[in-house]
Amino acid sequence: MTKNEVNTKIELPVMEYFYTIQGEGYHSGRAAFFIRLAGCDVGCVWCDVKESWDSKNHPLLTIDFLLDQVKNSATDFVVITGGEPAMYDLTTLTDVLHQNNIEIAIETSGCYDLIGNIDWYCFSPKKFKPPVEQAYELASELKIVISHPSDFQWAEAHASKVNKTCKLYLQPEWSKQERFLPEIIEYVKLNPKWKISLQTHKFMDIP
Repeated sequence: MTKNEVNTKIELPVMEYFYTIQGEGYHSGRAAFFIRLAGCDVGCVWCDVKESWDSKNHPLLTIDFLLDQVKNSATDFVVITGGEPAMYDLTTLTDVLHQNNIEIAIETSGCYDLIGNIDWYCFSPKKFKPPVEQAYELASELKIVISHPSDFQWAEAHASKVNKTCKLYLQPEWSKQERFLPEIIEYVKLNPKWKISLQTHKFMDIP
């Protein structure tokens, strides 16, 4: 299944959907309904949802069905993630969510132009596939995963290109947190334009 085989006005390939607490970045700690779309061609070696990459392994769910699941929760906030959710035209999904007074965030590598109406754009660029210029313009937050000493310099290169209102976060790669968190702490103390993001949902043992 390719993105061109999906009628996004009706349905989307979905790996999972669940109501939880946002664990990372600016909205950390906030109740959120996650819609994890299937399909990704970025190929991050440390991705913790590699099973999302092949959209053929996951069902096509109707947008009406997804809206019903959102409405059945107590949420006022939906996070569209992946995979790489910007692979798909999200216009219909985002429009029906907004019609129901739901705030929407997307978590994306920024390697595709966004098609849809999003309130909060979490831009987390990866070295495996370069982002498009639109990502720097739309970014509400820039979240850089630190897994190598060179990532600090790489983070600054991206920070120099985002819009002036964009929030800046450094996040240790989970399996290397013990090594890199002390370095991130010292870096943020020296460069206070940055804040630290942690995967708090993993500490809480929730999805």
